[in-house]
Amino acid sequence: MKNTPETALEFNCGATMKNRFMLAPMTNTQSHEDGTLSDDEYNWLVMRAKGQFGLTMTCASHVQFIGKGFPGQLGIYDDQHIEGHTRLAAAIKAQGSLAIIQLHHAGMRSPKEIIGTSPVCPSESEKHGARALTLDEIYQLRDDFITAAIRAQKCGYDGVEVHGAHGYILTQFLSSKINKRTDKYGGNLNNRARLLFEIVNGIRKACGSQFALGVRLSPERFGMQLEEIKAICVRLVEEGQIDFLDISLWNVFKDPEEEAHQEKSLLQHFVELDFKNVKWTVAGNIRTGHDVDKVLEAGVDFVSIGRSAILHHDFPAQVIHNPNFTPTELPVSEAYLKSEGLGDAFITYMKRWDGFVAS
Repeated sequence: MKNTPETALEFNCGATMKNRFMLAPMTNTQSHEDGTLSDDEYNWLVMRAKGQFGLTMTCASHVQFIGKGFPGQLGIYDDQHIEGHTRLAAAIKAQGSLAIIQLHHAGMRSPKEIIGTSPVCPSESEKHGARALTLDEIYQLRDDFITAAIRAQKCGYDGVEVHGAHGYILTQFLSSKINKRTDKYGGNLNNRARLLFEIVNGIRKACGSQFALGVRLSPERFGMQLEEIKAICVRLVEEGQIDFLDISLWNVFKDPEEEAHQEKSLLQHFVELDFKNVKWTVAGNIRTGHDVDKVLEAGVDFVSIGRSAILHHDFPAQVIHNPNFTPTELPVSEAYLKSEGLGDAFITYMKRWDGFVAS
């Protein structure tokens, strides 16, 4: 059966997305510095649930204070965060959207001026001023991801996504370029992927079979090899512990950077994998109704929307109503972004995107 934007989608865990639109997890820098939820972050996310996203995902939420990746980041590392998350999850679900939190640790990408100490990494990184984690710290990191998932379940979230993409700590473990460890967490791909699988299996065991569990991965950049990421996808599918894979392709319509794999598009490399009962989504440059159709017609289960979700809180409703929907032209005014539910800190952050906010 052809995937269409308005059709529902059921995950292994029993959760149902009412349509094929997921709000991509987006850095927005508008929560409080102690990681507690702000009204601005709450309003931004709940407005997207009202705009008919079938799955509303939070920004990356750090599982340890030392893993904080940006100012104003939403946290999930402490019980003081429970009150805000409980309020947020309930409001998203009240709109008929699945509430999913993304679990994150920036590793060597945690700015020293934000965390007040040297960031951590699988191996020492002189470039990032990062020190190598001890074995005990790796075990603690694993346990803190799992504890954050338990905390999220307690808050009422429908599930969690483990952030293994974009050069953050789990990518750092997966990358042969960054991970130079010589113990069981370094070396061959199985060793480099060990922490990711321990976290996934630990969350599934702790949170049960009816809790949605996803993993975000990205090929290319940060030393990630396309074939290795595909192999990890296959293993995640085979082991049957996850409900969905979220593959961030930077641009879903581009060719691979690695010359050896340029015989087909980056998207096609993943379309050809057998995902069995695991649902999957892609992110990267899906901006119009036509783009949504193209990706779903390729065999992807649902789409992750970032930029167009910033411009239109109701992007799913617009596309379902009009398959040819095209977002408003850039740049847009600050007043326009305010009307779309962005707080001042998020608008300031968007000024870093070239040509997005009118000067």
